[in-house]
Amino acid sequence: VQLQASGGGLVQSGGSLRLSCAASGEIFGISVMGWYRQAPDKQRELVASVTSGGLTNYADSVKGRFTISRHNAENTVALQMDSLKPEDTAAYYCNARVRAGPESGIYFDSWGKGTLVTVSS
Repeated sequence: VQLQASGGGLVQSGGSLRLSCAASGEIFGISVMGWYRQAPDKQRELVASVTSGGLTNYADSVKGRFTISRHNAENTVALQMDSLKPEDTAAYYCNARVRAGPESGIYFDSWGKGTLVTVSS
């Protein structure tokens, strides 16, 4: 399974960006899709996630500013980021928890390459 992310860039504080991610390959099911980020000299952290049933989870730091959405049939996930702050600057990574086989109860994590988001003050 490959994850292809796009949409990063440079934006001023208060601006908006939209990240998109598409999963491709032999996919037997995806339980959770999400976005993580990693700033320089910091650990990777969860930004937002969404289950196949539509349940969402957000980091406290982005609640009310970011919105995650998912299209199950197309295996895509998007992250709308509004009211961006300089502290949102990081590499953003798409993640999918993918079923290992058609009858399997095992899931594994697949990661996309990071897309850089830079917010200037």
